[in-house]
Amino acid sequence: MVEPDRQRRQDAVINTIRPSHIGAGFVAVLVGYTSSAVIVVQAASAAGANAAQIASWLWALGLGMAATSIGLSIYYRAPVLTAWSTAGAALLATALVGVPLSDAVGVFLFSSGLLTLFGLLGWVEVLLRWIPRSVAAAMLAGVLLRFGLGLFTTLADALVLVALMLAVWCSARVWRPNYAVLISLAAGMVGCALLGGLEWGSLAFDWAQPIWVTPTFSWVSMIGIGVPLFLVTMASQNLPGMAVLRSNGYATPASPPIVVTGLTGLLLAPFGGFAFNLAAITAAICMSPDADPVPERRYRAAVWAGVFYAITGLLGLTVVTAFAALPASLLAAMAGIALLGTLSGSLVTAFETPAERDAAILTLLCTASGVTIAGIGSAFWGLLVGAAVSAWARRMSRPRSD
Repeated sequence: MVEPDRQRRQDAVINTIRPSHIGAGFVAVLVGYTSSAVIVVQAASAAGANAAQIASWLWALGLGMAATSIGLSIYYRAPVLTAWSTAGAALLATALVGVPLSDAVGVFLFSSGLLTLFGLLGWVEVLLRWIPRSVAAAMLAGVLLRFGLGLFTTLADALVLVALMLAVWCSARVWRPNYAVLISLAAGMVGCALLGGLEWGSLAFDWAQPIWVTPTFSWVSMIGIGVPLFLVTMASQNLPGMAVLRSNGYATPASPPIVVTGLTGLLLAPFGGFAFNLAAITAAICMSPDADPVPERRYRAAVWAGVFYAITGLLGLTVVTAFAALPASLLAAMAGIALLGTLSGSLVTAFETPAERDAAILTLLCTASGVTIAGIGSAFWGLLVGAAVSAWARRMSRPRSD
C-alpha cells in the first residue's frame, strides 16, 4: 500500500506534467524557430560570424530564452514566454553588413542596456495604461490572422496532409480537446513520413559551444544600429507581448520582465545574445485553452517551452537543420492549428464591448496589413491607432458642461 504522503507527491507530479503542456511548449518553440531562425543566421552572417560563432549565437539565445521563460513563468505563475527579437534580427541582417563582429556585440550591449533602463524607469506600465483590453485583443487577432489564413493557403500544395491534420484536430477537439493540437501534430508527422515529405539526409548532430567576442564600442554603430534595435524590440516585441498577457487576463507587471530580459541580454551579448524580449505569437500558444482549460495552470506550458529552448540552444545549428527537414506545409498547418483557439478567443474579446468596436476593427486591420513604418512593424502601429481611437471616443462621449 502506498503511503499517503508519497501518494500525494505522485499525484502532484502527475497533475503538473500534462501532455497538453508539453505539446503547447513544443509547438511554441517549433513555430518560433521555424519562422525566424533563418533570419538570425542571416544576421550573424552579415556581421561576419563563422559557423562556430553562429552556433554560439543560437546557444546564447536558446539558453537565455530558456532561463527567462522558466524563471518568469514560475515566479509569476503566468505564461511569460520570452523570445529573441525577430524584428531586431531582420534589422541586423541588413544593418550589420560591413560592421566588425566586436562592434556588433557593442551594439547588443548598448541596446540591452537601454531596455534595462526603460524597464527600471517604469515607462512600460505608463504606455500600457493607454491600451484597452479590447484593443490589445484586436492587435493579437491581427497578428494571428495570417497564421490562420496560412492553414488554408497551404491546401493547394499539400491537400492530403493539411486535410488530414484538420480532420484529426476537429475529431480530437470532441473527445480529447486538451490534446487536440498534439494529436494533430503527430498525425501530420506520420502523414509526412508516409508521403515521403521528411528529408533527414542533411541532419548532423553537434553540440554548440559558446564563443566569447570582446565588445568594442562605436558611437556610429550604437546610434545608427543600437537605437533602432532598441526601438523595434520595444515597440514590435515587448509592447505586443505584454498586451497579449493582459488581453488573456494575466495581470503580470510590465517593468520587471523587461528588466530581466534586458539584463539577460547584457550577460549573453558577448556570445551572440543580441536581444531578448517578451513573446507574442508563440506566447499565445501557451495561453490557449488547448494548453490547459484552467488559466492558472497554463504557465506550465511556458515552462516546458523553456525546456525545449534549452535543448535547441545546446544543439545549436543541429536544430535549425532539423526544422529545415520538415516540409513548409506541415509547419504552416501546425502553426495555424495551434493558434486557432487563441485567435477565436481574441476576436471575441476584441468585439465584446460595443463602445470599443471601432477601435478594435481599426487595430485588427492595421495589424493584419503588415505595414512597416520607420522600421517598426504593424503590431505597434495597430496598438497606436486603436489606443488613439479609443481615447478619442471616450473623450467625445463625455457629457459636455454648458
